[in-house]
Amino acid sequence: MENTRSTQARKLCALAPIIPVLVVHDVAHARPLAEALVRGGLPVLEVTLRTPAALAVIAEMAKVDGGYVGAGTLVTPDDVVAAVSAGARFGVSPGATNALLDATEAAGLPMLPGAATASEAMNLLARGYDVQKFFPAEASGGVAALTGIGAPLPQITFCPTGGINPGNAESYLSLPNVICAGGSWVAPNDLVAAGKWDEIETLARTASRLGR
Repeated sequence: MENTRSTQARKLCALAPIIPVLVVHDVAHARPLAEALVRGGLPVLEVTLRTPAALAVIAEMAKVDGGYVGAGTLVTPDDVVAAVSAGARFGVSPGATNALLDATEAAGLPMLPGAATASEAMNLLARGYDVQKFFPAEASGGVAALTGIGAPLPQITFCPTGGINPGNAESYLSLPNVICAGGSWVAPNDLVAAGKWDEIETLARTASRLGR
């Protein structure tokens, strides 16, 4: 049977090699940050639900032309409801539970669920998710682990996240079972706080060329 749960997630992941993982504390930074990243060639943005401002940030970024903003760190069904209400167009989770997946499916929210082991990846595949987040990537074995998982499970494609940086991103993106990677280095806290959007755009443009 053809998997369909990951169709929209796959399309989003294919838009750029890097998905910025954003922890934004000030809603005033939301639009200029999103605009800088989109201009730099990274249109798919993951806003983690780790700050009190996160939902308001998603709502602001959702207004940016050419951008696709999603909610990361989805853990509970309530997170899903809040993210969709804020305007999130996709979801990302560090792992997966049946309750969480039930909620995203009921909401029609494209989902990138997290897996760190072959068993977790197989359980998600059985439910129809053939595009998954590999997290935490470096702590879970990095490139070697993804290569090992890819041999018996070539039908699963991953977006590794966690410890990805300019020094190792290419090694991940060169793997046949990796479609993109998540990274926070394109929007470092000091540049965001200082409003240095041109510098963030430059980082994004460099990241947009990785693996190509």
